[in-house]
Amino acid sequence: MDFHHPHNLVDPTAATADRRWGIRVTLPPGDTMQKVLGDDWERLLWYPSKAARDQAFDRMAIRHGYYRASDTPTQVLEKLERG
Repeated sequence: MDFHHPHNLVDPTAATADRRWGIRVTLPPGDTMQKVLGDDWERLLWYPSKAARDQAFDRMAIRHGYYRASDTPTQVLEKLERG
């Protein structure tokens, strides 16, 4: 499988790996971004191991330095596992 942009989220060497562990990203009820993204917006990210998922989850949960001091991220993160 060819990948056009190397910065895409998918690592070409792991593209065909079984991915059972995931993270669901949603917005809390009443979030103003729902006016832009829609009430049912979500993003699902899948990982080949529980450890990789947990590491990504921890990174996503940190308030990174790109936010202004007055900004507060409102994403809701949920760990997933499929059988």
